[in-house]
Amino acid sequence: MHRRTFLTAAAATLIAPIAARAATDYTPGLVKKHLAAGDTIFLDFKADWCGTCAAQERVIDALRQENPAYNDAITFINVDWDKHRQSELARNLKIPRRSTLVVLKGNEELGRIVAGTSKSTIKGLMDTALTAATS
Repeated sequence: MHRRTFLTAAAATLIAPIAARAATDYTPGLVKKHLAAGDTIFLDFKADWCGTCAAQERVIDALRQENPAYNDAITFINVDWDKHRQSELARNLKIPRRSTLVVLKGNEELGRIVAGTSKSTIKGLMDTALTAATS
């Protein structure tokens, strides 16, 4: 095998699982569609420039990598705060700021974190979502 072919194949092998786990970007109607289908949703209201959001994202990504069950059972949706802060979704959920994480199932909010970055707190919210998704 040529070196270039090997390196390309190796890179694809590493990137594919990450891409498969990527969160979906929010568009109007997406949350309603998933809730109607019975999905458990993990919403991440974030902004590219937000340091707290970046810290949360690192923890979420690490937890998802540690426990593939999260990826299998939970629908992760990123909500761009700069684009959707005045959206019906943000208003209905009374989202106070970026760096807010919310778990929904059916017509119920199961939990939320505002500006929290600790691994144990975020893991607790993700475990709540996993329990709801698998019950």
